[in-house]
Amino acid sequence: NPFIASFAENPLYKDTFGVQHANILISLSQLSETCFILLIPFFLSRFGIKRVMLIAMFAWALRFGLFGAGNPGNGVWMFVLSMIVYGVAFDFFNISGSLFVDKETNADIRSSAQGVFMMMTNGLGASVGMLMAQAVVNHMVYSKTTFAEQSAGWQTTWYIFAAYACVVAILFALFFKYKHVRERA
Repeated sequence: NPFIASFAENPLYKDTFGVQHANILISLSQLSETCFILLIPFFLSRFGIKRVMLIAMFAWALRFGLFGAGNPGNGVWMFVLSMIVYGVAFDFFNISGSLFVDKETNADIRSSAQGVFMMMTNGLGASVGMLMAQAVVNHMVYSKTTFAEQSAGWQTTWYIFAAYACVVAILFALFFKYKHVRERA
């Protein structure tokens, strides 16, 4: 992870748990994802796809904000919380979105609809997002020459990503029209 590894250059952080055991932090994301996937049926039936997707989008914003504010020293708790929030962000968007497409499309076009959803989120959407994120990181971090400038660049980068996730969530809230009918137990 280039972000967490960048802290190893700073004597203040090079011997901290967050730097020395970055893979453990990253593994928390996978554990979180495994746990939160179990909550999807409850959240979808209670709140509907629009609210679940909004929870996911704001979870992405929170995750990125925590990365911007945290550090592997006394701010490692923000990294840990970010890893936990990842389960909500990923599962509630990708898995819930796929379940919604499966439920709302006719059987004769369901496979095509799933393919389009995957292409837009993990194919074309991920590729365009990666190129945009690369441009931001290169400009804000790797174009800088000192560690202090790069550290500040990482912080700004994460806040840009958080703001972008908030803007996408607001646009989604405004333009996605779907009326949820709450399922009775």
